[in-house]
Formats: sequence, structure tokens, C-alpha cells
Amino acid sequence: MKSRLRFTLQLGFTLLVCLFMMVPVAMSVMAGLTENYFVGLESGLTLRWVNEVWELYADTIWLSIKLALACLLITILVGVPAAYGLLRSRRRWANAIEELLLLPVAVPGLATALALLLAYGSYREFRGSWLFILVGHVLFTLPFMVRAVLSVMQTAKLPQLEEAAASLGASFRQRFFGVVIPNSMSGILAGALMVVTLSIGEFNITWMLHTPLTKTLPVGLADSYASMRLEVGSAYTLIFLVMVVPLLVAIQWAGKLTQQRH
Repeated sequence: MKSRLRFTLQLGFTLLVCLFMMVPVAMSVMAGLTENYFVGLESGLTLRWVNEVWELYADTIWLSIKLALACLLITILVGVPAAYGLLRSRRRWANAIEELLLLPVAVPGLATALALLLAYGSYREFRGSWLFILVGHVLFTLPFMVRAVLSVMQTAKLPQLEEAAASLGASFRQRFFGVVIPNSMSGILAGALMVVTLSIGEFNITWMLHTPLTKTLPVGLADSYASMRLEVGSAYTLIFLVMVVPLLVAIQWAGKLTQQRH
């Protein structure tokens, strides 16, 4: 009896929390699909605002996708070897480096962007390129990739597995790609999930680093809410959800599939 009551209370609390988070999202989505938000559903449903957002801000959406994919590629190429190096290193400075990796997360994004502007802002072509924003995204998301991969490597007993592979004559390259990478795949996928979502939704760094020609989705979203009708901003939010949610589901599905294979 007590366990059933406890379960009911926990379920009720969970549902209340879900409603608290989902109701504002649902209202924003409906605002982007109604002819007039202040009149409500009585004004009728329409895709007019979605089409208007696509006509005005399609370039920001494609740029955000390109930034997220480029950021993911760089963080994998840099983060996985970095995590492996931290795992294998027995020196004291390795722990210091691991802690320093959290600095871009702890420091406000505006401060990171200001530092990048002071260091590289004088290079005009680089400053006006989307690559400038990419640097900021990589600095912000790299710790999440390294942490996710390193935590999996620490629990996968990689040193013992590598020693067994080496005893069978496997070279370093064979051990890295045949032992380390497969056994770290769940961490790589978890890091990829965080990197892609954080890059697409990152605003503070991007807002400081962007130019009128390099607006990303979050910057365009803020611009639409500030200068357009509420329905346009809400339609922009709808497009953001339609783009991000399937991506999250796909990455989580890939993670579960990888865990089942191992």
C-alpha cells in the first residue's frame, strides 16, 4: 500500500514537472500556427508564418546546421585523442589539463567571445567568416566531448584490453581503431549529442561574434522576436523544434543500437 502511494506521488510529481516544461512550448508552437495569437484558435490555423520565417531566415538555419556538423567533426577529431591521452598519461599535469578544460564552460560565453574578438578580431576576413563563430563553438563544446569520452574510457578497462591486443601483435593504430574507438563509442555518441545540441542552440558566444551575414538560428530567433510579430517568432521556434528533435532522437537511437551491439 505504501509503495503504491509512493509510486502515485512520484508519478504525479513527474507529470506536473513535464507539464510545467511542455505547456509553454506547446503554446509557442500553437502561436506560430494561428492566424492571430491574441484571438486564438478561432482565428484559424495557418502555415503563413512558417513560410515567412523560411523566406526571411532560411540562411540562418542552414548556417546553424553547417556550424553544428563542423563543430562535431572537429570535437571528435580533437576530443577523442585528447581523452585517450589524458587516460594514458600518468603525470600530474594531466589532471590540471582535465580541470582547465572546464574553463570555457565556467566562463560566461560573452567573456569568451570578447577574448576571441580581442585576439583575432583584427583579421578582417576571418572576423567576417562563419569560421570565426566555429572557433567559439568548438571552445565551448570540446569539454563536453572530452568528458563524455573520458568517463567511458575510464570504465571500459581499456589498458587491459590494449595489453591483450598488444600481446597478440596488434600495432598502436590497430589497437586505437580496433579496441579504443569501439569501446568508447557510447561516450562518443553521448558527446556528439551534447555538441550538436549545444552548437545549434548556442546564443551568447554567437551573438558577440556574428555579423549581419553570419546570423545563426538562435540569433535569428532573437531578432524575429524583437523586430517581427509574435507569430513569426513562434513559427521560428517551431522550425527549431522540428529540426532539433528528430536529430536528438536519431543520435539517442544510434547510442542504444551501439550499446546493444557491445
